[in-house]
Amino acid sequence: MSDAIPNIGHVFRDPRLPRIALTHSSYANERGLGRSACNERLEFLGDSVLGHITAEYLYRSYPSKPEGELTKMRSALVCESSLATAARRLNLGEYLRVGRGEDRSGGRERPSILADAFEALLAALYLDGGRDVAERFVRENLLDLAAHYSTQSGDYKTQLQEIVQRDGSPSPEYRIIGERGPEHARTFTAEVLISGVASGSGEGGTKKDAEQSAARAALNSLTAQ
Repeated sequence: MSDAIPNIGHVFRDPRLPRIALTHSSYANERGLGRSACNERLEFLGDSVLGHITAEYLYRSYPSKPEGELTKMRSALVCESSLATAARRLNLGEYLRVGRGEDRSGGRERPSILADAFEALLAALYLDGGRDVAERFVRENLLDLAAHYSTQSGDYKTQLQEIVQRDGSPSPEYRIIGERGPEHARTFTAEVLISGVASGSGEGGTKKDAEQSAARAALNSLTAQ
């Protein structure tokens, strides 16, 4: 894979930063480059930068909303499915350096890898250009979804059902496809099917929460289309 990066409106002074931001650990491991050559450390920093920028944006943009609603909006914006959607808009998957095995198994489109790459690229921008550059990147590529989430009640299943049924399609179906953890702290994984096609998955501490998370992932996917 080349060292090309997507057009994000910034010329890096340190070209190593975007290269590392778009390097998955599988690529670094295959070539014996060491963990410092992959994007894990940048993703760690990007997660914190994203949280601060998003929180400040919501605080200033929605002065009448209470803390609880702002927290829900922030969680929806910075969740894996939202970040993966933003990464797909930038076609980050095309620029990722991933290992051969990861590439063959569809790693370039895996939501977790795309979300991590988005956060790592944000951290690279923050280190190279400062907070203003990082904030512009987040505003242009993620925060446009805030208006969508500000009108949501949090009942993602109802919202998804309304959208799907507009064209006469049957209601979405949900199924629990996994669970883990001790009895007192189970984590469930749910999948939602639209017209029989798996369209989103998510996790939660209860089956209902997992279904809501799956519905939210499907909504994010539909919004990006």
